[in-house]
Amino acid sequence: MKMGTDKQQETHRPGACKQINKLHKEGRHRSQRTLHKLSKGKESVKKISKKVKKELGREERRNQALQIRKNKREELLNKKRQIGSLDLAPFLVCIVPLNKNHDPNTVLNLLMQCDSEATVKNSPQGITHISVPRFKQRFAFISPPLDNEFAILDSLKVCDRVVFLLSAALEDAIDTFGENILSAALGQGLPSAILALTDLESVPPKRKQTCKQNLQKSISNWFPGESLVTLDKDADGVNLLRKIGNQKIKPVHYRDNRPHLVAEDVQFVPDVAGALGTLKVTGFLRGCPLSVNSLVHLPGLGDFQMTQIDVSLDPYQIYKNKNRSHDEMTMKVLEKSDPNKQESLVAENIIDCMEAEEAFPSAEEIKMAEEEQKNKNIAWPTESDTDCSSESGEQSEDENEIEAMSEEESEDEVEQFEIMTQSEVPVNDDKYDKEMDLEAEKNSLELLKTARTDQIFPDEIDTPKDEPARVKFQKYVGLESFRTSPWNPKENVPSDYSRIFQFENFVGLRKSILKKSKDVQGAMPGGYYTIHIKDVSELAWTSFKEAGCPLILIGMFQHEHKMSLANVVLQRTKNYSLPIKAKSRLIFQCGYRRFIVCPIFSDHTYGDKHKAQRFFQPDSNTVATFYAPIQFPPSPVLCYKEVNNNLILIAKGNLMSCNPDRIILKRIVLSGFPFKIHKRSAVIRFMFFNREDILYYKACKLRTKMGRVGHIKEPLGTHGHMKCIFDGPLKSEDTVLLNLYKRVFPKWTYEPLLINYHDEMEI
Repeated sequence: MKMGTDKQQETHRPGACKQINKLHKEGRHRSQRTLHKLSKGKESVKKISKKVKKELGREERRNQALQIRKNKREELLNKKRQIGSLDLAPFLVCIVPLNKNHDPNTVLNLLMQCDSEATVKNSPQGITHISVPRFKQRFAFISPPLDNEFAILDSLKVCDRVVFLLSAALEDAIDTFGENILSAALGQGLPSAILALTDLESVPPKRKQTCKQNLQKSISNWFPGESLVTLDKDADGVNLLRKIGNQKIKPVHYRDNRPHLVAEDVQFVPDVAGALGTLKVTGFLRGCPLSVNSLVHLPGLGDFQMTQIDVSLDPYQIYKNKNRSHDEMTMKVLEKSDPNKQESLVAENIIDCMEAEEAFPSAEEIKMAEEEQKNKNIAWPTESDTDCSSESGEQSEDENEIEAMSEEESEDEVEQFEIMTQSEVPVNDDKYDKEMDLEAEKNSLELLKTARTDQIFPDEIDTPKDEPARVKFQKYVGLESFRTSPWNPKENVPSDYSRIFQFENFVGLRKSILKKSKDVQGAMPGGYYTIHIKDVSELAWTSFKEAGCPLILIGMFQHEHKMSLANVVLQRTKNYSLPIKAKSRLIFQCGYRRFIVCPIFSDHTYGDKHKAQRFFQPDSNTVATFYAPIQFPPSPVLCYKEVNNNLILIAKGNLMSCNPDRIILKRIVLSGFPFKIHKRSAVIRFMFFNREDILYYKACKLRTKMGRVGHIKEPLGTHGHMKCIFDGPLKSEDTVLLNLYKRVFPKWTYEPLLINYHDEMEI
């Protein structure tokens, strides 16, 4: 059969149901080359409209890093060149021995004689100036009195370098005095330190290396990585001066942000009438510029205003022109105060007695307030709080807490224990009993028992049987949740709150003030000035001068003289092992200030409410709250306690904020025990002892020590039994708890330390 003509071959066309396999996944990352190929040079409209940061290439990033490093290096070099040269303020060096029997004058004499070309001059206030031509640098050495710890700390606040002295000839290179100084100095902020070892020549040659290694090991606990510098010969003195001039600058922020000055010369000019006068303080200004319209603080004397600032030629400078005499130096007025711009010394807010006066509320307003109060999830008491009943409740509650013991007995215990352990002679029992204070021993035991009970059973108290709980605890309220329940910080505040100041944005104000402080027009750092301070008490200045302490002047920021509520974070030290009760009398050094207050303690948490602490336990941290003048962080804090006419550093920390809205709640816990248990319901007894109290606290939430949560359903009988419902079965050994809270405030106990602390502890 003959085949027909060949038809054109047709291709297959897939239908709508053809399976399409997924493409191979290449990952989310695409290289710059792939993106460039896909875009084909096109730019997105959104990308063009936005200000997108340009991505730098490898070479550009490397050049940028080099430029940043160069700018930082130049900034550090400029900061280093601002002090120490022959034309600027000298290096201020503080010499502090770490043993009270070590005389720092021997080291100072060595430094004065180590270079024959050096020029030595002494200021009227006892500061030794040494100018070394070979280094083109000059130094000023200050040696504060060793019998005043606060004078040493004040000197360390403003010095550029500190030289700690250790002696190889003494049995204890670092005694108790040295440990206290190191602990306090590191707590308040320490500048660049140098460790100098003296009297090594007195050690036999075979024991020199071993002695130096032992001292190096002992000091490494305080200064890791720092090596000892031998200081016995003239060459050692020259090397020490070279190291002081070339040492890296260690910043101390709370000091560097403020102008400060150490007095080289002081002159008191009494007024024509009265016991006040003008104090003329002369010295080198360091830190930031100082304006004559701002306030200054003199540690030990207080806060003052200035009248004028004079500038004069430096009397300790070595002039290249030898024919020039210091008698030709003239003093000129740099700046005078303006009464319209000068900062005020008013520390407290002026109270208007008629401001809060209003008419007595009507019956309708009282009824509306009660209805609003019921809608809140805080169980506020509905009965009226009379002054008489509240005071009686406070007094009866405070009677349950044992008063803090005086600290004399703790020192006596330590001394007697050392006598017993170190002495080889048998101790006479009769003599030992006569020297012991038996009453102090009882107080110490009661304090330890109370603090231990507060640790094991925190805030638990017994419900009184002879007084209704709703009356005794009428100031306390129950919270649905300690974390989420609201609490108005402006409600029921004490009258002292009308005397203090508060800022709407404390952090923002601090940033703006620190920024403005560097642009102040006035006396610039590095110059030699005479500052006229007005209205200084002649009696206070005489007492200060007799103590022989160096006079320090520190410039204050705006608003730092006004009173507010300060909150500081504290960490206990190892120097004191007994618990510290709240509202105990303590000495605080906060930044450049020093004062006495009786603070309250609270937990260091990040919520809006904080639980009050009855005791500041050893090996713990807390937040202390008290009334004090405003300061802007960073401000290191040292806390001292007076024990037997001695000061013991019990805690160190930092200023957290000046916020009166910090809510501190004191908690009390009422406990009850299961009597009958049936699944989720139980009969609880011993929490209350009358029917009315159960009905009063019916809205409060109950908790148990084993984690159950419940509420009161109804009272049973009239003797305090109540039926409660829980979220699960209750165990017979469980304890039911009711938490009640009350906001607490510190008392106004601020007392500035206006004169130096002597052995008699006169304040």
